[in-house]
Amino acid sequence: MDYLNAFWVGGLICALVQILLEKTKLMPGRVMVILVCTGAVLGALNVYQPFVEFAGAGASVPLLGFGNVLWKGVKEAVDEYGFIGIFMGGLKASAVGISAALVFSYLASLIFEPKMKK
Repeated sequence: MDYLNAFWVGGLICALVQILLEKTKLMPGRVMVILVCTGAVLGALNVYQPFVEFAGAGASVPLLGFGNVLWKGVKEAVDEYGFIGIFMGGLKASAVGISAALVFSYLASLIFEPKMKK
């Protein structure tokens, strides 16, 4: 059942974002920023964590989940280090995911030999 919940929740998030992209004139970069900020706000309101517990990777993998991770990292770092935690918490919490994205995208570029558009 966990896999099914992750599938339909993740699919619903992606479908709603696709509708947003198709029906508005928002550029993809702005939509990505909106998603990360929305995830952080929902995390701050304690709404997103129960959603993650229900849907698992379907809620934690999309950009909403990244915003939630940033928020949790900042919150923990502020509790531990005070004001300076605002600047270090988000990076510390998301470092593994960002590093993995960089390493795997580099490996994919070696395997598939990307070319510039003409």
